[in-house]
Amino acid sequence: MPLEEQVRLLPDASGVYLFRDAAGKVIYVGKAKSLRKRVASYFTGRTEGKTRVLVSRIAALDHVLTDSEQDALLLENNLIKKYQPRYNILLKDDKSYPWICIKNEPFPRVFLTRNIVKDGSEYFGPYTSARMVRTLLDLIRQLYPLRTCGLNLSAKNIRSGKYRVCLEYHLGKCKAPCVGKQTEEEYDRDIQSVRMILKGNIREVIRHLERLMKDYAGRYEFEKAQIVKEKLDILEKYKSRSVVVNPKIREADVFSLIDTEKYAVVNFLKVVNGAVVQSHTVEVKKVLGERKEDILPLVVSDIRQRFGSQARETIVPFIPGTEVGGTRWVVPQRGDRKKLLEMSERNARYYQLEMEKRKERYLRKYDQEEKLNILRKDLRISTVPSHIECFDNSNLQGTHPVASCVVFRDGRPSKKEYRHFNVKTVTGPDDYASMKEIVYRRYKRMLDEGHDLPQLIIIDGGKGQLNAARNSLEKLGLQEKVALIGIAKRLEEIYFPDDPVPLYLDKNGESLKMIRYLRDEAHRFGITFHRQKRSKDLVHTELENIPGIGPQSASLLLRTFGSVAEIRKRSKDELAAVTGRSKANKVYNYFHKSS
Repeated sequence: MPLEEQVRLLPDASGVYLFRDAAGKVIYVGKAKSLRKRVASYFTGRTEGKTRVLVSRIAALDHVLTDSEQDALLLENNLIKKYQPRYNILLKDDKSYPWICIKNEPFPRVFLTRNIVKDGSEYFGPYTSARMVRTLLDLIRQLYPLRTCGLNLSAKNIRSGKYRVCLEYHLGKCKAPCVGKQTEEEYDRDIQSVRMILKGNIREVIRHLERLMKDYAGRYEFEKAQIVKEKLDILEKYKSRSVVVNPKIREADVFSLIDTEKYAVVNFLKVVNGAVVQSHTVEVKKVLGERKEDILPLVVSDIRQRFGSQARETIVPFIPGTEVGGTRWVVPQRGDRKKLLEMSERNARYYQLEMEKRKERYLRKYDQEEKLNILRKDLRISTVPSHIECFDNSNLQGTHPVASCVVFRDGRPSKKEYRHFNVKTVTGPDDYASMKEIVYRRYKRMLDEGHDLPQLIIIDGGKGQLNAARNSLEKLGLQEKVALIGIAKRLEEIYFPDDPVPLYLDKNGESLKMIRYLRDEAHRFGITFHRQKRSKDLVHTELENIPGIGPQSASLLLRTFGSVAEIRKRSKDELAAVTGRSKANKVYNYFHKSS
């Protein structure tokens, strides 16, 4: 069935849609309140950038209906993890997080693990720091002397006298349940307190220990009361290290988001009984310019699944575009919840700064000279290209043809040397002729003015643009003096003059990264100039159609009044104050012909 027919037959209901390429591979997964409307929006012809590239690669689509948009969000999240589509933001579990396990066995052990085994054991976490897990386990072992051995402590084995006490018992770190010195009921009471601590209910454990201490003291068992008091002191110190907000906030998740053009940073805080007990920050790389309203519910859903959160209240900086099942959005304006949100935002900002510092350290690690030397070897050119220039054409169906040239010195942009070109000798959309003209003009002038030539010239385009540039260099006698390459847009293969076989550089290598950087910078610089020129022509056209009004007068009027619509409203006297009486009459009469 044709793709257009599949889109028309989609139901007007919530669900998840999957786009596949010609090979049947899933390249994008999305959710929608209305599948028909959302999927049809991709094929309106108004898409831009990477979304247009995505649409061009869609060969088939599948869909899954769900009962609600919340269910669609969960399913979307799971399918993204399963297929890891190229055009989706990826929420990767690129490492195994630590958990605390209470083993399903007689006299349960409590230990750190990174592997979850479905044997009835209880798992608490995941924690984002193994150091935090070890701190918690140290606290638990100070409070409760639990066993660490892997013995099978069944009632039969204990009664048979199969085991003997070990060093842990003599050190006071275990009460030797293996030989019957501690009953299972007593041990399980300690395990119940451990569960409460791991769930964040430290307050309940403190109350229990306070009651126990008073009971011992009331029975004049002061040694036992002192042991309980020491445990209370340990818990109070641990509690004081947690950020306490307001005990009335029983359980809540807090999410903040920092949105940039290329990525978003999301911080998560878990609050139990008024204390922050967990923090986690993720970076989400954008693929199709996703909006923050769509990113946040996806991250919230993923983290709630990953961390097993059941909080019914989720504090956020704004209402996301989709509900998440089992919780309600809260956007605080003041009070403790607002302070929690600000704390989360500070965590996200700190993470962002650290991330940028890491990138800076990475850039410093590979100095530019080494990168340029790698580029020289990969392109098999004789000299290190310390001076590189890159060209790109830009036009809209042949109108407003322009070109750009960007210059890199020692591997870094030299923006003061960037140049724009208006194409003068070419009519219509002819990229080859435009490239030929611009390259000739650029290096003819450099020769005439005695400037040093670059060691490498990069052309944004394939064999056609490359040959056009080469013809210009041959006219100037430079074909043997400057290395020339072209980078094709689609597969990013590198072309050389007179060589029909392209060179494929390592996609993650430093050489292709630098060539891409030059190509993208030339494209950005050219597009900016092209837009400025188009806007200028569109704005000035109507005023310059008035006989006797030139570009200078039109520009003066626009700067004064802001727009053509405002100029149309002005009286002759107001216009005359800007351009003089004669030109004011011409402008006024042009806009008021009918009257």
